[in-house]
Amino acid sequence: MKNIKYIFEALIIYSIFLIIKILGINIGRKISTFLFLKVGSLFRSNENIKKNISNAYENLTEDEKNNIVNDMWTNYGLTFAEYIFMKKFRKNKFSKAQISIKGMGILQNVIKSGEPAIFISGHFANFELMAMELEKSKIKLAAIYRPLNNFFINPFMVYIRKKYICKNQIKKGIGGTKEIIDLIKKKNSIALMVDQRLGESKRYPFFGKPAHTTTLPAQLALKFNCKIIPIFLKRDKNNFFLMEILNPINFEKTADFEKDKENITIKINQIIEKMIKRNPGQWIWTHGRWK
Repeated sequence: MKNIKYIFEALIIYSIFLIIKILGINIGRKISTFLFLKVGSLFRSNENIKKNISNAYENLTEDEKNNIVNDMWTNYGLTFAEYIFMKKFRKNKFSKAQISIKGMGILQNVIKSGEPAIFISGHFANFELMAMELEKSKIKLAAIYRPLNNFFINPFMVYIRKKYICKNQIKKGIGGTKEIIDLIKKKNSIALMVDQRLGESKRYPFFGKPAHTTTLPAQLALKFNCKIIPIFLKRDKNNFFLMEILNPINFEKTADFEKDKENITIKINQIIEKMIKRNPGQWIWTHGRWK
């Protein structure tokens, strides 16, 4: 039964991709945004999304929550349409530059050092652009991804990611962690999103409430003496992007690995909180961090 559902989903999604490809990115974005605003709640309950928003913002009115939800689905739709044009983003084939980068000096320092770094972010704006722009900037990079549940669509998405976003794509999981360690030893930097729920991981404060949080960035930084560099992405009203590379996270390594891991992870959650507060409508609120 699940396979039949996945087949229908794949047929619909591939058909939409084809229509968007034919009509172009501007019309495609409008079509995709309309669809996500209309049917997004069929896949992810708006009520559950509002619960997540309430966990972060306790005093919002219903209208304010609805505005964030609508902005989120709008950004989701725009990002969906942009997948089919990743080649143009990669090759800078648009008539105007689509992305501006603030903090290039930090990247240059990483390149000059020859040492790997851990780049972290969340699902903001078109989050795929982070790894793409890092690799285009000559950072030796591997990106961690979570496979889609629908195995009829996942191979296509992996192809797009490897071809146009970042050639080294590492699947989340135990096997992926081993691959990450091997790549870091070869001086490859790592890019990962740290805002998703990771199974039954340990809970750390996130907007003042215990939330499932990955400790992978902290563990890698402590084990390999890597810098952890946060990156913020923002989409403006004309669908141009600002990618802001922030200063590395300050942390002091001690003899207590577990305490160091906890302190770094709490700092990372605080940084992601600040990013969300800067632009709550461009973060994906569907992740069950507080479950």
